[in-house]
Amino acid sequence: MAFRPFTRSSIPAPFVVKLPAWRRRLLLIAVLLGFLALLGRGVYLQSIHKKFLQDKGDARYSRNLILTSQRGKITDRHGELLAISTPVESVWASPPDVVINAAQTKQIAALLNLKVDDVKKKLANDEREFVYLKRRISPELAAKVMKLGIPGVELQREYKRYYPAGDVTAHMVGFTGPGDKGTGDRGLEGYELAMNGPLSGVDGSRRVIKDRSGHIIEDLQAVKVPQDGRDISLALDLRIQYIAYRELVKAVEAHKAAAGAAIVLDAKTGEVLAMANVPTYNPNNPVNIKGKTRNRAIVDIFEPGSTLKPVTAAAALESGQYTSETKIQTSPGSLSIGPATIHDSHPQGILTVAQVIQKSSNVGASKIALTLDKQYMWNVYNELGLGHVEGVGFPGEATGRLRAYKSWRPIEMATMSFGHGISLTLLQLARLYTVFANEGELRPVSLLKITETPIGQQVFSAATANSVKDMLELVVQPGGTAVKAQVLGYRVGGKTGTAHKPGVRGYEESKYVASFVGLAPASNPRFIIAVMIDEPNNGAYYGGTVAAPVFSTIMADTLRLFSVPQDAPDNNVVLESNAEDVKEGI
Repeated sequence: MAFRPFTRSSIPAPFVVKLPAWRRRLLLIAVLLGFLALLGRGVYLQSIHKKFLQDKGDARYSRNLILTSQRGKITDRHGELLAISTPVESVWASPPDVVINAAQTKQIAALLNLKVDDVKKKLANDEREFVYLKRRISPELAAKVMKLGIPGVELQREYKRYYPAGDVTAHMVGFTGPGDKGTGDRGLEGYELAMNGPLSGVDGSRRVIKDRSGHIIEDLQAVKVPQDGRDISLALDLRIQYIAYRELVKAVEAHKAAAGAAIVLDAKTGEVLAMANVPTYNPNNPVNIKGKTRNRAIVDIFEPGSTLKPVTAAAALESGQYTSETKIQTSPGSLSIGPATIHDSHPQGILTVAQVIQKSSNVGASKIALTLDKQYMWNVYNELGLGHVEGVGFPGEATGRLRAYKSWRPIEMATMSFGHGISLTLLQLARLYTVFANEGELRPVSLLKITETPIGQQVFSAATANSVKDMLELVVQPGGTAVKAQVLGYRVGGKTGTAHKPGVRGYEESKYVASFVGLAPASNPRFIIAVMIDEPNNGAYYGGTVAAPVFSTIMADTLRLFSVPQDAPDNNVVLESNAEDVKEGI
């Protein structure tokens, strides 16, 4: 074959495919749309969704540390501690940051007295950034936990409430329980609950960045300093509180009663110097406390019985229809009103108004009340605060029961005159007697310490109030129903009360409330003490036998503790040989 030289003409022509113009345009549009989508996504992530992404990023390394505020103290009127917070530690963890092996899990569970499975369960949820492992442990135990060196496990300073007086002041002070994350204690009962806001204060905070080991490497925000709670001073005098509690416990145990309450009131200022309740509980370890946390002196109502008769006498004197020497025929010791009959324990014959109070005659009180206008009597009860809350700010404070006068029937007019068919709290009853201690002026009461004597409301004239106060003195003298209320060296006035307890089908025949309210020294009353014993069940149930001796002991100790001058000789106490048989009407 002959050789042919290579020339350009020998190269074959290339194969050219000519694409349609619309395909180029379509590709260009697709590329542009892709860039627009990326641009839009970038704008969305950097602006609209920026906070979400920042929060997610911060959640991995940034932490808000709560700086717990210290709860305010509760003290008595002299600054004696009733409630105080002591520092403790709480162990918490951030599950995403925790690095822990099986041996460390067992160790931390043993130290915190937890089950291993419980520890694993708390640390298993990586979506949670904060979980308590154990709250309120001692600093010594917390130090042992931290020695384990587990990343993601931290301590938080908190405060545990301590009550130095324990069960003696439990019903007034109350107790607290742990709040949610970062909220410290929260009040659950008593003034811990009533004043929870001022006592709690405001927690602080600190925002930091932590590394994977949980170490703080940078502060992001300045520390927000916690504001400690405000201290609260109660009107209580812890010395008087101990006395009242001691005597109340003795009486409840001696008479096998279901419960009891006692109040010591400053007759001039209206401050509650003591408020004791039985049964009680230990606020430092509030377990098995069902039925024991009620402050019966404020939240429970009862029918006061004959302790309300002085109000009937005062209303009668104030009306102008009676004097203390007006005679009332109480023979034959009973009074029939329709189908009902009112009885006296002993027929007395003709009694003066003063003797009706001294002998506690139901018939005498009923006859007086039936001559008075029912609207007038309702106004008297209303002005004395019956049917209203006292406004002391205590949780669950009861109003009592006072029905509208338009529905009163004659039998109800009669029974209310001696404290049946009307109900009140022991605090209302104690306050009521301030009218007899302050020349007819009803003083407001306070559970908190006050600095100025409050202005009261004039309910009765000074002459009426002083006349009834003289009648109250007769009650504790021989021939009265409360000779056991006498106090050596002091003139005392008061009134007994014995009332059947109302039940589902009327009054219970064998269940009573025994009470006594009195004031001293009678020449210029300084203190008012009210005592209520619920369901005494050891034979005796009259107020003069069950409650009056409690009053006598508390009042004697209180007067001497305050160095109140005597207004009677040291031989003024005269007890009748048949004192147990001096009974009041029921």
